[in-house]
Amino acid sequence: MENYHRNIRLNYLFVALSSLNLTHGVWMIYLAMRGFSLIELGILEGLYHVASFLMEIPTGAVADVWGRKLSRAIGRGVSIIAYAIMFLSPSFFLQAVGFMITAVSNNLESGAGDALVYDSLLETGKASSYMNIAGRQELTYQIASICAFVAGGLLAEISYTYVFTLSMGFSLFAMISALFFSETTIGREKKERWDLKKVAADYILHIKASFLSLKEDKRILFLMFISESVFTINTALFFYLQIYWSNQGHGESFINLIFAVTSIITGLIAIKAFKIERILGRRNTVLIVLLVPLVSVWAIALSGSYSTFFFILTGSVEGLLIATFGSYINELLKSKERATLLSIQSMLFSLLMVIVFPLVGLISSTWNMRMAFFFLALISTFNTLFCIFVLLPSLIAKKEEEK
Repeated sequence: MENYHRNIRLNYLFVALSSLNLTHGVWMIYLAMRGFSLIELGILEGLYHVASFLMEIPTGAVADVWGRKLSRAIGRGVSIIAYAIMFLSPSFFLQAVGFMITAVSNNLESGAGDALVYDSLLETGKASSYMNIAGRQELTYQIASICAFVAGGLLAEISYTYVFTLSMGFSLFAMISALFFSETTIGREKKERWDLKKVAADYILHIKASFLSLKEDKRILFLMFISESVFTINTALFFYLQIYWSNQGHGESFINLIFAVTSIITGLIAIKAFKIERILGRRNTVLIVLLVPLVSVWAIALSGSYSTFFFILTGSVEGLLIATFGSYINELLKSKERATLLSIQSMLFSLLMVIVFPLVGLISSTWNMRMAFFFLALISTFNTLFCIFVLLPSLIAKKEEEK
């Protein structure tokens, strides 16, 4: 039992080390400086999400069938290779390979991390505290991100060698820390030996069962879509505003300072998400998660002068989104399928990004970045209307039906 309590504490260390990615706020600027166009950057990010889309379910099955600890450790090891390729490669082809490897490294973590934490809480009978734990985990992530943004921006102005070398070092330490997790057993069968035919059979059966769970309870898919559609808009803003602000003459340190401020606010909101959700209720929480980014993206499109303020406002809502939606979704999942279904959630994000991100890059290159922000605002409007008038009533009706 103590091992599972230790998993929660150790997870904060793992999240902090994994989040010290000093390249996160400057990689687009770095590649643009090396001669890659906005269209190429859009294609690279699109390829990342194509690879992520294709590999989410297989890597989720790895975590569910063969272990979340193993999946997380391998993921950090693979990320080191990805950093090296991005830093050293001069060709578009090798950069594409590097981005796809980055996707696999993140896939190996995406479902495994939350599954390990939630099932560790189930093992100790404390699953009801997940929203609080998720809030603290998000705060840990944001604090580490602040350090990464500030350090990454400052070091990038000296030499990108420091940025990439330190990022690889933190990934190595994260991989080592993952080896100290204790694997959960709830809802999972013990594997006696490696058998290739049995592995293939387990994968097929497991993936079929996971999709059947989605079919049986549409709320899981609805909640995933609302969450990932908002993340798609926010992520597109995060990356393309880097170039927009850079074109306005702002240096990497200024841009990463904006990201750092956003992370502070996001972390503070995440840690209070449990109390905020109790006051607002589930329906109003979902409405805020949808409406605040909508207002912000329109404000950025209409008035570039206030883009920093509205980006901070948009990003800060992620703290509430991550903690609350993570809890809503995990409540509906079976332990034996948890990592796979959470990977399907990430796969949905990748699918949306494959569509949106290259289009934003194309519009930016063909016209200008303000036109691309208008495009994002229109997408956000249609998405918000669809979620509020189609998905949200179904979620509320089902909840009331259960009462």
